[in-house]
Amino acid sequence: MKRLEHIFVVLNGWALILMLAAMTLIVGANISLRYLTGHSLPWADEAARYLMIWMTFGGAGLVLRIGGHVAITNLQDALPDIGQKIMRAAIALGLLIFFGFMVYVGLQYAQRMQYQVTPALRLPFLYVYAAMPVGFGLLILHLLLIAHPFITAGTYKRRDGDAGEAAALPGGANG
Repeated sequence: MKRLEHIFVVLNGWALILMLAAMTLIVGANISLRYLTGHSLPWADEAARYLMIWMTFGGAGLVLRIGGHVAITNLQDALPDIGQKIMRAAIALGLLIFFGFMVYVGLQYAQRMQYQVTPALRLPFLYVYAAMPVGFGLLILHLLLIAHPFITAGTYKRRDGDAGEAAALPGGANG
């Protein structure tokens, strides 16, 4: 299971790297063409915007894994140990319910937009709005994989001393 989790995290990280690289190349080529030839790619801004949307939703789970989202812990820190665990379990459950709801809403929204196409690329908006259910689905998986150490210890680290998945990300200590 640990190996599958590692593969999942690395693949998620590499997908983000590839999207960022594509966005960089597209924007860089568009800028170069604009200054060198006086013409730009009509679809470059649109493609970069949609890649950014996919990166945002696709990367949220990796940020969750390392505790990178905003957290206010004053109340939790004021509670005794058992109260902290109960609060973290309630938070994890609340997040899981919210993420599941957003997958449902995202699927409905993407299906409603499947026949409308983007202005420049002429892609069905389904492919753009699919980022939402896919991203929240990834958030569910990441949350389930870190829920135990988060609830029991308030960390994103495993008991076996592993420094969490931050090191497994591409460009990390082990990636």
